[in-house]
Amino acid sequence: MQTRELAARFEAYGDWRRRLASRVSMLHRWLEEQDLADTQVDGKVQGLLERLHQDKLVVAFVAEFSRGKSELINAIFFADFGQRLLPSSAGRTTMCPTELLHDPSRPPSIRLLPIETRLKDATVAEYKNYPDEWVTLQLDLASAERMADALARVSQVKRVPVELARRYGLTDDGDDIIKALTVGEDGAVDIPAWRHAVINFPHPLLQQGLVILDTPGLNAIGTEPELTLSLLPQAHAVLFILAADAGVTRTDLDVWTKHLAGEDQAARDSRIVILNKIDGLWDALRRVDEVDAEIERQCTATAAMLGVPDGQVFPVSAQKALQAKVHGDDALLAKSRLPLLEGALSGRLIPAKRRIVGTAIKSEVRGLADGVLALLDARAAGLSEQLAEMAALRGKNQDVVEHMLDRTREEKELFERGMSRFTALRNVFTAQTTALFDHIGLEALRANATRTRKAIEASPFTKGVRQAMNEFFGDIRRDLAETARQAGETHEMMRAMYARFAQEHGLAPFVPPPFSVLKYGKEIDRLERAYNEHFNTLWNMVSKAKFALMKRFFETVASRAKHVYEVANRDADAWLRALMGPLETQVREHHLQLKRRLDSIRRIHRATDELEERIAELEAAREALDRQIKSLEREVAAIGQIADAPDELPQAANAA
Repeated sequence: MQTRELAARFEAYGDWRRRLASRVSMLHRWLEEQDLADTQVDGKVQGLLERLHQDKLVVAFVAEFSRGKSELINAIFFADFGQRLLPSSAGRTTMCPTELLHDPSRPPSIRLLPIETRLKDATVAEYKNYPDEWVTLQLDLASAERMADALARVSQVKRVPVELARRYGLTDDGDDIIKALTVGEDGAVDIPAWRHAVINFPHPLLQQGLVILDTPGLNAIGTEPELTLSLLPQAHAVLFILAADAGVTRTDLDVWTKHLAGEDQAARDSRIVILNKIDGLWDALRRVDEVDAEIERQCTATAAMLGVPDGQVFPVSAQKALQAKVHGDDALLAKSRLPLLEGALSGRLIPAKRRIVGTAIKSEVRGLADGVLALLDARAAGLSEQLAEMAALRGKNQDVVEHMLDRTREEKELFERGMSRFTALRNVFTAQTTALFDHIGLEALRANATRTRKAIEASPFTKGVRQAMNEFFGDIRRDLAETARQAGETHEMMRAMYARFAQEHGLAPFVPPPFSVLKYGKEIDRLERAYNEHFNTLWNMVSKAKFALMKRFFETVASRAKHVYEVANRDADAWLRALMGPLETQVREHHLQLKRRLDSIRRIHRATDELEERIAELEAAREALDRQIKSLEREVAAIGQIADAPDELPQAANAA
């Protein structure tokens, strides 16, 4: 069955990550044993292992309400429990964005963030750092009924005055938002009781790193900016659910165009469109082929409307699929067409994620190995030079040895005098590093955000808000431009210094890598586009509710910008270490080789009978170095072999 294949492929993916992490750890141990590890190598390996251990595969389910998202999640992932775990009934069920994941450091539970937190200028991501702000309920894994009762909290609502709903940013007269919230005779309205939910559950797929994001619908996407700016863009796949009988409605098309269509081919390829509730088209008075033809017409029309290939549209009946799985009805399951969707998730999503992770790991391991190889090559060059000198001394008199001793001593003294220039370079490098972080440091962003926040509060009108936000994004772009300029100057200085040291002291030629701010700029561009779309469509009218919503949107934008700066800081720090590290290593290694050469010649100067013994030592050292280089390449090749291994299912899954 496709369900078993999906579970088996997730399990195989988790096992693949563990094997990859194990080989990276083995490489690290080998480097330590060979005395080739340093703080820079340790940091790179630790980063690789953390990436593999914390790797997640995020699948988001998005739709207008009452399209059957929660039922589809139940059918794909939780049918083994014999009943619905997530609430699924007529009308709205999932009232707040809900993440399903597994965190082994926490007990099975559901954490709920009260809707009242929307009155504060803080994002959901920030609240995740403060457990006391959440209502936490433990999950009783021994009772599916009690667990379902606990999970039903995501559908809870509370009745509040319309004015309070406006302050929460959930409703405003004349907006689409109010259409989903009916005002009663008492002037009150039902709103979600919770702002966000996190379900920590030890499901086998979640334990392998799957994260499911269940979104409420159009209104939540419009009023909780983190969905637009963070959670959905970070999803590796988005399942967009439509109703088969209605096709693409105006609100569906609005959600797709604004939030899901994707700006590049990779994003569009990760979108899967689901035409749910095809059982509504089943008709005992029509032939099966007629019903199938109607379903296919709906799929073709949907693909054309959304601009996706026909192969990305899947008709299903989640409700019948869940029923079929619970009762073991294979014929009904096949009729529901869910196995075809599960096959697509299994055969496309996981292998694509595996290729991305494998390529990234191979690239970083290759970069780490190249750094170590540069060190080993420098040692090999030094040994070859010493061997040539020692061989040249065979049959020579004491005067020749003394002359070589003097020449090597002069080389060492010249190099040590050149170290003052290296020290000066380090001082300039430190100053340029400080200047670079002045532009892209969090303090610069914090000052920018504070200015913008004050400007927004001082001028709660369309023109003033737009101007403040334009200046906010403009300042960020200036920061990035200055960072690029400063990084360019630093790169050029280091390139010239590498060339000079190579020419003057025979160090290995090395061209340091440049630093690009392109990806940070693209993320800021995406944030600004999202801001402009929402500002122009939702907040052109002046109102307290919209002003509160706009403030919350700004806090989310600022939070995402902070994330961009944090990533840029980490990347810049790693780049600066990669920039200076090889030169420091080469200088240290060259100084050590000169010292060894001097010691060797001194020994031979004192006793010429040690010449052959010293030549034998150098040849043995060179052979050991050759073995090290070959062993390093074998370690790297072993990692590459695992990273490139075919994505095969376990035999048990194939047999099933």
